Amino acid sequence: MDRNTKAINLMKEKKFEEAAQLFTEVIEENPEDPLGYINFGNLLMHINDLERAQRFFNKAIELDQHAATAYYGLGNLYFEQSVYPKAQDNFQKAIEFGLEEADVYYMLGMTFQNEEHDKLALPYLLRATELNTEDDEILFQYGLALAQSNHIKDAKDIFVKVLQLNESNSDAHYNLGVIALYEDQPEVALQHFNEALAIQPEHVLAENGKKQIEQLLDSN
Repeated sequence: MDRNTKAINLMKEKKFEEAAQLFTEVIEENPEDPLGYINFGNLLMHINDLERAQRFFNKAIELDQHAATAYYGLGNLYFEQSVYPKAQDNFQKAIEFGLEEADVYYMLGMTFQNEEHDKLALPYLLRATELNTEDDEILFQYGLALAQSNHIKDAKDIFVKVLQLNESNSDAHYNLGVIALYEDQPEVALQHFNEALAIQPEHVLAENGKKQIEQLLDSN
């Protein structure tokens, strides 16, 4: 196992000081290789040292202007700071330079989602679901973007698929409840809100939805 791989495994075990020591050795031995700087930047992101992380990602790009994962790192860094236009620029560069992974499309979609540009988010979130068909959170966010773009039927189909992947996704039940209300099916909505609350008893939106339906049904 090479030192980069060993250090990445140490990061996963939250042994950050030991990982930092190995990454430092990698950089000292190969100061012209951008990979060491990218990995160290990722480590600094994990411990929330964003200023230093940015310097390491920028150093990697100085060494290789096509270092896709360095741009991805910068995208994540700006996303953490809610600087979404800069995050978008860097995620798009990562894709342009060959990073064809679900995470980069997902994060790019989420930058638009957080700016309430749901229609702009759709193609990126769709691509993320194509690249990773087993991640219920990616699929859920795609469904949410569809719903917020008024593609209600398509959103409903997606939330059903989310529950097929993860029957404990309370937010999928909540959104199916909202769609059922939109379709004038209060009993179905109540069932979904109850399911959401069974999974997550503190789900405030589902609790409010349940109360509104119960008041509606009681008044009839």
